[in-house]
Amino acid sequence: MIKTTLSTTAILCALITAPVSAKPEIDRIGQQVSIHDPVMAEENGYFYLFSTGPGITIYRSKDRIHWAYQGRAFDTEPTWAKSVAPGFNGHLWAPDVVEKDGKFHLYYSVSAFGKNTSAIGLTVTDTLDPNSPDYGWKDQGIVVQSVPNRDNWNAIDPAVIEDENGDGWMAFGSFWSGHKMFKLNDDWSAPAQPQQWHSIAAGIRPDDVPAAEAGPVELEAPFIFKHGDYYYQFISLGKCCRGADSTYHLAVGRSESVTGPYLDKEGRDLAQGGATVILKGNPDWPGLGHNSAYTFDGKDYLVFHAYEAADNGLQKLKILPITWQEGWPQVDAAGLATYRSELVESIE
Repeated sequence: MIKTTLSTTAILCALITAPVSAKPEIDRIGQQVSIHDPVMAEENGYFYLFSTGPGITIYRSKDRIHWAYQGRAFDTEPTWAKSVAPGFNGHLWAPDVVEKDGKFHLYYSVSAFGKNTSAIGLTVTDTLDPNSPDYGWKDQGIVVQSVPNRDNWNAIDPAVIEDENGDGWMAFGSFWSGHKMFKLNDDWSAPAQPQQWHSIAAGIRPDDVPAAEAGPVELEAPFIFKHGDYYYQFISLGKCCRGADSTYHLAVGRSESVTGPYLDKEGRDLAQGGATVILKGNPDWPGLGHNSAYTFDGKDYLVFHAYEAADNGLQKLKILPITWQEGWPQVDAAGLATYRSELVESIE
């Protein structure tokens, strides 16, 4: 069962308050890519990597190893951000990127420190190629918003998937009452009407925790991935963002329906505290999590960040193969040492 004692949302807020700079990676050429909460997309032979950061940081690669910084989705910030979170400082959290009707949809989170004063927004572009005249992000505003003392869920960590009928669904959430999922409207910019909501993962929240507080459940970052006959919900457990003291790790459940119930290997419902752990840290990489998952060139990959003990706990990009055993994902922890990204000045 999932029961812990610290709000990782609050920790993350505390660690991403550095000033926003125009090109933060210029002094790190040759080093590993250092990011939180990575997601990816592929277009015309290039891979694009998006992550938490000022304006949502973007990188580009041809081989998923060498990455060049490509700027950010927002030059400043969404126009509505401070109306949701007055203390917003330009850092957008935990994006997801999907292609829909020939456009790339980038979902992102705006949130206040340690509260569910949060919203998920959407910005779109016709292409991810920064050299194309068709490139340019156009913000579509708020998709869904949470308000303290009104909502018992937190509007961060979006992840969107298309089901077998072509309908879009957004999973999201952390702490409070856990992960939620709702059906998107036809252009995937808002909840469909009438609204259809589902609880897909939760921990144990004590009854005496005030409604406006995050509570002690360390559960966040849902990501839904379809493989074979099942939808798999990956989740992150434990303490993130503490460098070498992180206990962040990955777990999973599966369902024949996109809306759940998602069950672990023992048949426990993730919405009732179940979860099967698939990858934990080690002394060299003590914490890892906030994953996404993709099929590239016929092979499946898990994409996440991990904290390196030898580099003062700095977060690093990891992309490791997924294998499948009796219908469950397997990830070899040896890949934590063997996969090494490299930041380069440009990608031709």
